[in-house]
Amino acid sequence: MPPAAEPEELIEAARAGDRGALARALSLVERGGDGAHRAGRAAHRHAGTAYTVGVTGAPGAGKSTLTSSLVAHVRATGTRLAVLAIDPSSPYTGGAILGDRVRMGQHSLDDGVYIRSMATRGHLGGLALAAPEAIRVLDAAGYPWVIVETVGVGQVEVEVAGAADTTVVVVNPGWGDAVQANKAGLMEIADVFVVNKADRDGARQTIRDLEGMLDLTTTGRWRPPVVAAVGTTGEGAAELWDAIGAHRRSIEASGGLAERRRRRNRDELDLIVTKRLRAKVASLVDPDERAAMDAAVDAGRLDPWTAADRLLGPLDA
Repeated sequence: MPPAAEPEELIEAARAGDRGALARALSLVERGGDGAHRAGRAAHRHAGTAYTVGVTGAPGAGKSTLTSSLVAHVRATGTRLAVLAIDPSSPYTGGAILGDRVRMGQHSLDDGVYIRSMATRGHLGGLALAAPEAIRVLDAAGYPWVIVETVGVGQVEVEVAGAADTTVVVVNPGWGDAVQANKAGLMEIADVFVVNKADRDGARQTIRDLEGMLDLTTTGRWRPPVVAAVGTTGEGAAELWDAIGAHRRSIEASGGLAERRRRRNRDELDLIVTKRLRAKVASLVDPDERAAMDAAVDAGRLDPWTAADRLLGPLDA
């Protein structure tokens, strides 16, 4: 594939099995801009069949190790899948750890697995747009399952995982993790709970704690199961895969899957419209006038609402 390949050509090559073209298409999506828009449009025509699984939880919960063991189990069934691993990155330098591919190195020679790390680069709003586009590209490339693993420390990252078809929340033994999960709003997005590192003390108590909270909060037809797992050994991977499959069958039968995807599409459209409106507003505002309004607000001479009226005119004008 020549270096100057167009985004549409990259998508077609990725669909034909060119992993290099797939990597370059995902890089376009991650960078944003016109190339990302063109790649997204080209992928959209061929996407719509992949099932997405979000994996989130507190840092140190062992999400990457657990995901790696899940991938090994899924591949043993002959199923192809892709992993999109969202890495934390510095808002100052843009540097990212990108350690997920290291921890999942055992799958690097398996053509049936595609693992891609995506750095947040300190722009979580951008992540909210880039992640669904990346999933769409992987979908168009023919992967029937896409696992999205996030660091789970920011609101938008939790939203990215929670927007998946099935969301897996990983906690460790210890009541503190369960309380933190509840505080972070993870209880609301979880379709499956995994108590990872279940060979450690406190695992059974954590499972009981989660079951107790579910007794108080679960109201729908689907009650999130709590799976015990040990990511380092692969224990519980089969049970986790079974739980994901059971949730998929449940929401397909109830119409919940179609509703989730409609809501996801509308949220993505809202994000795109909002981003474009912001860019349009920025292009209409004189930079010197904006600087003057910023200075006036900083000094307390103007309130933000009056400054906005002077920049754009009253809302009801």
